[in-house]
Amino acid sequence: MRITRRTFLGALGSVTLAGAVRPVLAAATAPKRIAIITTVWTYQSHAQHMGDRFLVGYPRDGRWHMPPLQVVSLYVDQKAAGDLSRQRAADHGFTIYPTIAEALRCGGNKLAVDAVVIIGEHGDYPKNDKGQILYPRFEFFQEAVRVFEQDGRAVPVFNDKHLSYSWEKARKMVLDSKRLKFPFLAGSSLPVTWRLPPVEIPYGAKLKDALMVGVGGSDPMDYHALEAMQCMVERRRGGETGIKSVQLIEGDAVWRAGEEGQWSRRLLEAALSRSDSLQGDSELDSRPQDLAHNGQLPKLVKNPAAYFIERNDGLRTTLLMLNGALQDYCFAAQLGNGEIVSTQFFLPPTPNVTYSACLVAQIEEMIVTGRAPYPVERTQIASAMLDRCLDSKVEGYRRLETPELNIRYRAPKESRFGG
Repeated sequence: MRITRRTFLGALGSVTLAGAVRPVLAAATAPKRIAIITTVWTYQSHAQHMGDRFLVGYPRDGRWHMPPLQVVSLYVDQKAAGDLSRQRAADHGFTIYPTIAEALRCGGNKLAVDAVVIIGEHGDYPKNDKGQILYPRFEFFQEAVRVFEQDGRAVPVFNDKHLSYSWEKARKMVLDSKRLKFPFLAGSSLPVTWRLPPVEIPYGAKLKDALMVGVGGSDPMDYHALEAMQCMVERRRGGETGIKSVQLIEGDAVWRAGEEGQWSRRLLEAALSRSDSLQGDSELDSRPQDLAHNGQLPKLVKNPAAYFIERNDGLRTTLLMLNGALQDYCFAAQLGNGEIVSTQFFLPPTPNVTYSACLVAQIEEMIVTGRAPYPVERTQIASAMLDRCLDSKVEGYRRLETPELNIRYRAPKESRFGG
């Protein structure tokens, strides 16, 4: 659904703890008030990518779009080197508060905002033994929930990227949102960025197999790849049925698994064919090459990783992290009729990283309409898959049964990618 003037004028108000939506008509000149809760606000941080778009607008549908939103308060957990928050507050007239509760109440004694945007990415935080950065997204969310409970009113919440490094904490966040009945949106830009080519899994299609290719470290980037794969396979017949088992392997075991048919070389070929950043000979002299079959992958990729995700309905999906072979994120799937669908999740470069505008458009829609445009369970299941796959790694790369990931939901039929 595209936001129109009529949508704005008919925007729904806040959500009460009883779950009833108050149908308060908002004047076009009365923007929704936002509190941003973030770890840091520095150049090229997620807070800057998203916060600046709320403040000054962003390109959308061939026009410069000014959201009907107003940032009125900010909480910043760490004042890092190069902090931009003070300057943004001075330039745009909002207040930085010392606590999350004060930011949500704008210094008063009652909830005084129409939405909360949590951006818990970047900053100096410790890691656990699984290599996960312990960003306080869960703790930020719980502070907001505490205000909602104390003040008897709840408003829409957006949480950037995965809900938490912990599948248990992610589950509690979703349960709290349902208990208090407020719209809850989460995730990253990959499911909603442009695709090359602009294809979608047909809604309700039978899937035989699916494979994602990505790059990056296990905590920040493997989540992106898992979430991108999830937004495709969730459209299959019967919807998402939950995760039966997970396994993460690394090194030469990844290539042996391919030789033994644990992942599809045909789907790898289809995914790599969508890449604009193949390395090796292509990087040296623009030479075309078939990395799926020419034996160059083991030379380019020093430490491959394979994530095997088995679903409750029997679908097996694979994520291959191939640092050194490419620099983008590509997906391929085989439908029940044998057809192969493949695409690249396009990420425009810095400094503008305009793919984040695609995500801001979804946040804006939720705040204006009072409805999340896609289920938060997508983010929950991607968060949980990553956490449990890292458990597999630290437990000797063994296969783990995951009855706790019985997360079932249906995706909306309408596609949301491409701005």
